[in-house]
Amino acid sequence: MTGTGKLGGTGKLGGTGKLGGGSQVLERAVTSRGELALRRWGTEFEIISNGVFLMDTRDGRSERLMVTAALARCPATAPEVLICGLGVGFSLAEAVSQARVTRVDVVEISAEIIGWHASHLRHLAAPAWDDSRVHVINADVVAWLARRRGPYDVICIDVDNGPEWTVWDANQVLYGDEGLRRVWESLRPGGVVSVWSAAEAPAFEDRLRRHFTSVHARRVPVSRGQPDVVYLAERGDLGPASMPGHRSVR
Repeated sequence: MTGTGKLGGTGKLGGTGKLGGGSQVLERAVTSRGELALRRWGTEFEIISNGVFLMDTRDGRSERLMVTAALARCPATAPEVLICGLGVGFSLAEAVSQARVTRVDVVEISAEIIGWHASHLRHLAAPAWDDSRVHVINADVVAWLARRRGPYDVICIDVDNGPEWTVWDANQVLYGDEGLRRVWESLRPGGVVSVWSAAEAPAFEDRLRRHFTSVHARRVPVSRGQPDVVYLAERGDLGPASMPGHRSVR
């Protein structure tokens, strides 16, 4: 997602390719989830979902932190990373910049966003597209994680605007107990999950503590509005899960 402006997007899209203030719609697509549009504002790009501001390229510190902070806490010497949500590519670019990372899987529901990274957005994560460690999967991450995946050493989640600001109601599952159980099962013991949020999400943090250990939040100030928040947590067990509601891991 973005580091700034996520909750304060500007304007709804009209029927033409031009918007006020120098903004231009570059691409527009009608999907099963409604209209998705890519627009350029000067040198920056924005993605709009059904007229609602979703993400832009004006910052990226918190998305990069989501990756670097998780890797810093991960004990694996050759970590395998799952990124849930391609967005504008900041997290992917950060992951491939880390030499010790041996694999980066990216799950993105929107074929349109994946396609825009082959054209308008390619420069944002340019090194990733020729990197053999990178595997982009066009899938709904909620459904994809329903089958145990990985295991991974790091899972980074940046879907919609975070746990309490989902654009699609179906994505709430990812941040609930069932979704966190799926994430837990897809991590190796000692693995780390990081979750991007557009604002403080205390109820989600409490839920995270029910499934993981060593939970804490990193706040990243933005130019307007509340700070972005990156939640970090570890699967600290060395055997079958001891948290309530978990099945034993074989």
